[in-house]
Amino acid sequence: MPDPVLSLKDVTLRLKGNAGPVEILHGITLDVEKGETLGLVGPSGSGKSSLLMVMGGLEKASSGSVQALGRDLTQLDEDGLARFRRDHMGVVFQSFHLIPTMTALENVATPLELAGDKDAFSRAAEALETVGLSHRTGHYPAQMSGGEQQRVALARAMAPRPDILLADEPTGNLDGKNGQAIVDLLFDLSQQHGATLVLVTHAPELAARCSRTIRLDDGRIATQHPKAAE
Repeated sequence: MPDPVLSLKDVTLRLKGNAGPVEILHGITLDVEKGETLGLVGPSGSGKSSLLMVMGGLEKASSGSVQALGRDLTQLDEDGLARFRRDHMGVVFQSFHLIPTMTALENVATPLELAGDKDAFSRAAEALETVGLSHRTGHYPAQMSGGEQQRVALARAMAPRPDILLADEPTGNLDGKNGQAIVDLLFDLSQQHGATLVLVTHAPELAARCSRTIRLDDGRIATQHPKAAE
């Protein structure tokens, strides 16, 4: 059996709070296989987003190991983590995080340029076409709807063809119709490029599309559910 794409062993996360240290994650052990779609569910404050951030090296685990594609992220410095994410990960946030002074095309091309891709703009244009925004390449975020901005963010995350795609409440700021369109795109693009998808969601219908769901409660894995056979 091939090595997992993501492997967490006894991971804890402790952050500083006003009244002292706060335990966010407690001894999380978890493997995610190549091509898997994993949904992280649970009540607000259960540690879902924190776990996703630890998987992406955006939060450093307080103890334990976080392996991604065989690299221990807990042993990398900030520059090393940034390079690893640039080369292997795509991240989609609920709040889009687009650069307001850049057009849609420039927003999508930027990570490709930083990676030294000579075809950055043509690949960015192709990614925008894939998410149905070829007519919006020259528009700035403020000129686009929330659904369009999220599609730009998704194009930006997928354009480098990442091995791992992390999505934190990707439909949280969208209405039902736009949210469904983003969900369809997320799974279609993941399947097309063979990316391993891990997403945080409160939406049962979104979790149901994942091949496995993990429910967190108070920073611990409460239950795991493989998708029932079709």
